[in-house]
Amino acid sequence: MLITHDTRCALDAVINLLNTAPEGEAPDAPDTLTDLAELRDFVQRNDISDVGVLGEDDLAAVRALRARLSRVFAAKDDREAAELLNALVASAGTTPQLTDHDGYDWHVHYFAPGASVADHLAADGGMALAFIVVAGERERLRHCEAPDCRHAFVDLSRNRSRRYCDSRTCGNRLHVAAYRARQRDAAG
Repeated sequence: MLITHDTRCALDAVINLLNTAPEGEAPDAPDTLTDLAELRDFVQRNDISDVGVLGEDDLAAVRALRARLSRVFAAKDDREAAELLNALVASAGTTPQLTDHDGYDWHVHYFAPGASVADHLAADGGMALAFIVVAGERERLRHCEAPDCRHAFVDLSRNRSRRYCDSRTCGNRLHVAAYRARQRDAAG
């Protein structure tokens, strides 16, 4: 699956936003997007450009967007995902523009000039997710299979076999636990 740099950045921002929410099966997991400092950190970590001064309205809008994006991942089929994405992108007031900033070749920004951070994320992230649906690859939008982790991720592996948000943490932890259980069973 060919994914351009700007689409990959938008997908990464969507995943990073989704993963700021408390994890579904871990009720004690913290919400890491509760104040303006955390929103500023999120914007900086994800290199979200053209964002002005952030306020409480931005925080509330980004948190609401996070819930809407979560529904796209939970959609029962492509039609439901498409309806959610159409509404999301339309509400962001998209204005596609070609740009070649920061040393990157020509690519498309979907957010309108001066858009809020939430509209920026909704437009670019919504379009990136739309490309996944159009490619017939919605099954690549997943949640970690580790029982104590429900982080979202996009499976970009060649054979669509990725099961964990991070093979070095969740995947490795489960493999070690399974190995230890086999050792216990063999011992006794």
